[in-house]
Amino acid sequence: MVKIRTNEDFTREIESLVRNKNIEFFEAVLYYCEVNNIEVEVAASLVKQNGALKAKIQHEAENLNLVKKTARLPI
Repeated sequence: MVKIRTNEDFTREIESLVRNKNIEFFEAVLYYCEVNNIEVEVAASLVKQNGALKAKIQHEAENLNLVKKTARLPI
């Protein structure tokens, strides 16, 4: 079992999985939980603490119509 030291370590691991395995962010979180035998709820609390990771997962979920789209201001 992997000991998650910081939220940044968790985020780096997830981003590495996305790059190396060519999968979506939410899939990477589930894969990480499965491989490291941690509860999804633990990963969810880490995602909630990281705004950037949370936004990426939210965007993916909206694109897949898993959640309603939120209004975004043009940049």
